[in-house]
Amino acid sequence: MYSASLMTILLSHEMGHYVMSRKYGVPATLPYFIPLPMPPFGTLGAIIRMKGIILNKRALFDIGVAGPLSGFVVSIPFIVLGIRFSEIQHTAGSNLPFLQLGDPLLFRILQKVLIGDIPEGYDLVLHPLAYAGWVGLFVTALNLLPVGQLDGGHVIYAVFGDRSKWVFAASITVLAIFSIIYNPGWLLLVVLLLIFGMRHPRPFDMETGLDTRRKLLALLVFIIFLLSFTPAPFPDANIFRHDTPTNTGGIPI
Repeated sequence: MYSASLMTILLSHEMGHYVMSRKYGVPATLPYFIPLPMPPFGTLGAIIRMKGIILNKRALFDIGVAGPLSGFVVSIPFIVLGIRFSEIQHTAGSNLPFLQLGDPLLFRILQKVLIGDIPEGYDLVLHPLAYAGWVGLFVTALNLLPVGQLDGGHVIYAVFGDRSKWVFAASITVLAIFSIIYNPGWLLLVVLLLIFGMRHPRPFDMETGLDTRRKLLALLVFIIFLLSFTPAPFPDANIFRHDTPTNTGGIPI
């Protein structure tokens, strides 16, 4: 159930890119998945390959934003159904192996609406559907980081053009400081982005700007990023813990 749900979310994300690429005449492959039969996700995600030059900033924006929007929208019903099927269990002092998860803001809101407060010493043990939705939000937030050739980088470049390099640099700086002070787990991503992700190819036409509708959509995408981002996806240094004294959602392993 988890695998089928997550593949649906990842496929929706990549098909968003694919459909928009075809709309603007940019050659693109169909999505394919990268398996990784290991926890915590069981996959490295899905990708498509695009070739050729993107015509203008509007095409760049539409192609970049279509994937995260599609994946985000499809993740929500899995989260809602999954939370309803999840169980509140007494996990403090439990000897059962347990993977603790940090909650994105949207997950916290939906959990509050659907099941209310969780008593101290108890935890929400996530149904596979809810975990797939959680991973969908995690993937959405990663892709919307406003850096380089990530989807968020495409959006920022379409909005700010050549000035986006300052946004890229500021984002990397903030993420690096955040990693040092709060969560060292992000340092690897910072290094990878510095090596591979800081430059962005120019569209053929840099003069055609974005209309008001797309600028408002860019603001919506920023809100989606805030709703999806998890400062500490796996709060424990040892994620394969045997007790869970907080109300953060988790899954048995």
